[in-house]
Amino acid sequence: MPRNVNCTARLVQFALALGAVTLSFCCAPASAQTATTSGEFKVERPTLVSLGFDWWISGDDNRNARVDVTYRKKDENGWHNALPLMRLQHERIGSPVGPGYPPPPASNGSMYVNPFNYVTPNMFSGSILNLQPDRDYECHFVIVDPDGVKGPREKTVMVHTRPEPQPAAGGHVYHVYPYGYKGQKQEPAFTGLLAAYYMGSNHSDHSNAFPPRVQPGDTILVHSGIYKDNRTHYSGFYPNEAAYGTPFDGTYYLTVSGTPEKPIAIKSAGDGEVIFDGDGCQNLFNLLAANYNYFEGITVRNTNVAFLLGLKDVIGASGFTLKHSRVEDIGRAIQDDWSGSKDFYIADNVFVGRHDPNKLLSWWWPAVWGKFSGYPAPITSEYAVKLYGQGHVVAYNSVMNWHDGIDVATYGNPDGTSSGGTPHEIEDRVPVSIDFYNNDIYNMADNCIELDGGARNVRAFRNRCINSTGGAFSAQPIFGGPAYFFQNIVYNTTSNGAVKIVDTPSGVLVYQNTFVGEAHANGPGSNEHYLNNLILGDGWFEPILAVGTFTNYSSSDYNGFGLNPGVDDNFEWISPEFGVAADYKNKLVARHYKTLGEYSAATGQDKHSVLLDYDVFVYVTKPDKSDPQRLYRVDDFDFQPKPGSAAIDAGVALPTINDDYTGKGPDLGAYELGKPVPHYGPR
Repeated sequence: MPRNVNCTARLVQFALALGAVTLSFCCAPASAQTATTSGEFKVERPTLVSLGFDWWISGDDNRNARVDVTYRKKDENGWHNALPLMRLQHERIGSPVGPGYPPPPASNGSMYVNPFNYVTPNMFSGSILNLQPDRDYECHFVIVDPDGVKGPREKTVMVHTRPEPQPAAGGHVYHVYPYGYKGQKQEPAFTGLLAAYYMGSNHSDHSNAFPPRVQPGDTILVHSGIYKDNRTHYSGFYPNEAAYGTPFDGTYYLTVSGTPEKPIAIKSAGDGEVIFDGDGCQNLFNLLAANYNYFEGITVRNTNVAFLLGLKDVIGASGFTLKHSRVEDIGRAIQDDWSGSKDFYIADNVFVGRHDPNKLLSWWWPAVWGKFSGYPAPITSEYAVKLYGQGHVVAYNSVMNWHDGIDVATYGNPDGTSSGGTPHEIEDRVPVSIDFYNNDIYNMADNCIELDGGARNVRAFRNRCINSTGGAFSAQPIFGGPAYFFQNIVYNTTSNGAVKIVDTPSGVLVYQNTFVGEAHANGPGSNEHYLNNLILGDGWFEPILAVGTFTNYSSSDYNGFGLNPGVDDNFEWISPEFGVAADYKNKLVARHYKTLGEYSAATGQDKHSVLLDYDVFVYVTKPDKSDPQRLYRVDDFDFQPKPGSAAIDAGVALPTINDDYTGKGPDLGAYELGKPVPHYGPR
């Protein structure tokens, strides 16, 4: 990235039709390549409601190019605006990043070492959001650069969004019953899952001797009962004890692959609750070698890992589906750390962890949490979902009583990146195109959602996060972006704020959220942008907004701030010396401001933002800082904007996010006056 101390950064006006902030530099060194040369254009794996795109370029050293995006359904006449693609320009993630980073030695004498070393490509990347599943969309892209464009400046592609996975019709149907079932059985009938999945099951040395029975498109209907193996009893010859054929570790090793159109379906028969009890085993369902296996309507309990789907640098699965199921009394519900995984669909489930359901407890900040019994909070349930790869969807789930809720695996540098940080990515192993939406997350000892480890077009939207201690939404780090956080609700984040920007992420978009809790995002990161948010202080930190960034083209505007009373340090902007585009070597300048006016005048940020208070909502009260263990009920509050409040019509248009605004302009925060509140959790 060119640096010229004689240049001064200036914010260009908002293009309301695009909903974008563009930051340009008034001059460039003589050697700069100011014109844009277009390169490879790539369509990422689609999800059900989002499409992601990448366009590599060279040049545009002065950052004044943009990519305009329009789209329409197939055979539709009119075009719709989408958000412009995000500009990536060699932002740096990882160490070394200058004095003071990585952090100084920890109090226990150890040194934290940032394990990442990555430089983003020179490119544009972004998403078309809030589409419909199983539809053809025509998408049009135009590079605009006042300095000229070399090579193709327009691209038009037709892309199909994914349908929701369903069992296939026409395959074999097998019926599974619990041990000792006495009623009438539908044929073909089997005792236990393995006897149907394979040509037989045996609780001895022959447990893995049977070849598969199932084929792509087959359905196994599991009838009501408790399926709990006596995994340490050899042979299963005990007439009064169940024997389902798992080896002594109690794991169901499922190894047959279906296809996207013909998954292998394992689902409740609909005649009562189906419970798979792991008897305390380490892993109940192992699908490391099985693609497109589909589960629906079951309960899994009493195991450390319910579904094991991928291990880094070892093996993993694609096409896993879990729907309308319940997972409880476990350590991890869904574990996947394999970069080749594709197209998971995890929706409408209930995930209940082992953490205390009656109070919050954290694992860190002993000055706050150390006085409470049980500190530090043990990780009895680490996370509900952690995954990696491409094209995944995690939506409409209820997640409660965990350390973490729903995560992208932190993983490390994307596969193929050289040790020097130059990206030579393996195309189908880069973590892109992942959606987490409409999830209801409650009582987290750390984070509600982590997009940590994602590269481009990872998206967390319309989620509700109530009661967390480690930061509601985490970017730790992001390898280039964009990472989208939009239209989320956050309340009672206690000791770490609403947004966690750590480990030098790049490309974070924080749009249209309602945060009751400070945006304490002073990471630092790069290429960060905040628009249309409601951010109200709950007293845990002084500044309501603390942005740390290596790039002076980070931006913030059109937000509503509820300040903490009696505080002198309400706004912090930590960045390189003004006039420098980016600086990853020298110490950043920490700037502190008491008033919105002082901060805006000095930094050029938040010129259109407003001050407000809790009366901006229909009914929301400030969390009680004196009682950090208190769990607040979702139903006690109404986060809709109050008519006539300062949040009404105070935002800027963000195509595909707030197109349906009802007034003169979009309202601030996650909800629009007069529009239905989103549905959270299982449908």
